[in-house]
Amino acid sequence: MTAQCLQRLLEAEFPGVEIVADGQGLYDIVAASKPDLVLLDIGIPGLGLETLRQLRAVSPLTRLLVVTMHASPQYVAETLRAGAAGYVLKSCAVSELVSAIRAVLNGHSYMTPSLGERVVCTVANRKGRPNGKNLTSRQREVLQLVAQGRTAKEIATTLSLSVKTAVFHKTAVMDKLGLRTTADLTRYALEHGVLSPLASTTIPLASTSTSA
Repeated sequence: MTAQCLQRLLEAEFPGVEIVADGQGLYDIVAASKPDLVLLDIGIPGLGLETLRQLRAVSPLTRLLVVTMHASPQYVAETLRAGAAGYVLKSCAVSELVSAIRAVLNGHSYMTPSLGERVVCTVANRKGRPNGKNLTSRQREVLQLVAQGRTAKEIATTLSLSVKTAVFHKTAVMDKLGLRTTADLTRYALEHGVLSPLASTTIPLASTSTSA
């Protein structure tokens, strides 16, 4: 019933929303159709962190947004490490869920704002000081801005650089850290204490399809 209500709420803005009943069905449809986005609650029996890893493996370009009741910082951190690009609490407003979907579909990460500071503190306390010694001070600045959802143009403006130079620094950071996507950069920043409490970014949505 919850999934059906969510489907009706989202269909007006996101075409092609489908409901999948269980973990195996989810894996099969993701493997076959490679959807743009999957919303899932890994607290449901048959789903879990391993499900995230399997979905990432079978469809690397599919974005994964977790919608759950679990607010434990440790749980959130493990979920992001397993491959989720976003984490939203079920208690959030529909407008926040829509903003999260837009952000994740546009290559950014999203976390319910009330979770951000607690998760950053939890990960930082466990892992110690930031592990960015191979990055220059400028590269660390760029990493933090990228993880906050800033575009290359916004980074250039903030740091008084050209857009070309901002892109160059971002590419250099990804090369040094062995990362491939903006979501990977965000997870790295979170895990190593580089990222201040997460802020959401809302960007106009292009036509896409989702799976719930």
